[in-house]
Amino acid sequence: MPVLSARDGTRLAYRVVGRQDDGASGEPLLCVPGGPMRASSYLGDLGGLSGRRRLVMLDLRGTGESGRPVDPATYRCDRQVDDVEALREHLGLERVDLLAHSAGGDLAILYAVRHPERVRSLILVAGRARALGVDFTVEHRREAMELRKGEPWFEPGRAAFEAVLAGSASEADWEAVVPFFYGRWDAAALAHAKSELAETNERAAELYASPEAFEPAVARRAVAGLDARVLVLAGELDGGPLPRVAVDIAAAFPAGTAVVQPGAGHFPWLDDPRWFVEAVAGFLDRAGGD
Repeated sequence: MPVLSARDGTRLAYRVVGRQDDGASGEPLLCVPGGPMRASSYLGDLGGLSGRRRLVMLDLRGTGESGRPVDPATYRCDRQVDDVEALREHLGLERVDLLAHSAGGDLAILYAVRHPERVRSLILVAGRARALGVDFTVEHRREAMELRKGEPWFEPGRAAFEAVLAGSASEADWEAVVPFFYGRWDAAALAHAKSELAETNERAAELYASPEAFEPAVARRAVAGLDARVLVLAGELDGGPLPRVAVDIAAAFPAGTAVVQPGAGHFPWLDDPRWFVEAVAGFLDRAGGD
């Protein structure tokens, strides 16, 4: 994996997926993983999006092939904005198309707040927006869960979810709630879920969304003047965020649009790769990324 040095000297690694001679076109798409603090490998090739755009996938500090920082306080997502900027500079790009998944949404939003002139387009895939004062709730999770009543794993999964909330969850309970995050609970989803623990820096995840990282009022004022086009893509079956919450997130941006992928959960590129790729690549084409 190619590497660069962050401003504090931490070694950052990134994956490049897709080549122009394979059909990928335009500027590279910078991808920020979620988790939080999960190695970028779980993104795969984003359902084949690498055939339409060259993907540059950053391993956040302390994850995947990137080094661990001397100061653990730099795991806080606002402190990692400098890492995204270091990657942009390393690649020699004037402006970037930036895609973020899940908890990576907070980091991408904070990057747009601090470097609005560097963002050409922003794509939040099942993205969190605590940076803007928007987040999912327990009731949002319950609402999404009810959509899965026809699934054979629904009843044990719902009971396990309540055990998690009560603080009495066993390892089996944690495993039982995982299917709710996928639109299709099949062998591919199971394999994807099983890799999460090994790919996640749990200590870093605890620090990533520290309250001090966010100033929602400041961020909202900043993004209200952002001229970049923004896509917020939500899964129909996802509770974090619910589709209507995704609409609220998109409304914070002057050129924000929300789309809902039918039958998708929190990892929509796995549930229907073709739909996902067409939605994201089409948005990039319209945003002038080529």
